[in-house]
Amino acid sequence: MQIRLKYGAEGLDLEFPQTPNFVGILQPLEAAPIANPAKAVVQALDQPLASLPLRELAGGKTDAVIVISDITRPVPNSLLLPPIISQLEAAGIASDQITILIATGIHRPNEGEELERLVGREIAASYRIINHF
Repeated sequence: MQIRLKYGAEGLDLEFPQTPNFVGILQPLEAAPIANPAKAVVQALDQPLASLPLRELAGGKTDAVIVISDITRPVPNSLLLPPIISQLEAAGIASDQITILIATGIHRPNEGEELERLVGREIAASYRIINHF
């Protein structure tokens, strides 16, 4: 039997024999995609569950650190970071006081073109970004 895993950019094909004790392949339920993800992120920041909006939490603060996963995790940072940064700046935090910290764990640092893929070209060029060591 052959199956294709969602792994990396291309996927990963696996082949294994069907044995008498093989029951089947477990598949996750597919969720309907959000029609407008950017709008949903902004709405979640403006109207979070059981919390004040981010811009209110950040009010009166002088700096902020945003922690993100490294390139090994499929997180849509280019979708998430702009509205988060916008909320922080709307709260009065200057752009040069916003740091993005990449949680690399035991992985190598994310730099150059890889960093641009991770956070987007504009954010990579405009904000202080530090790889955790």
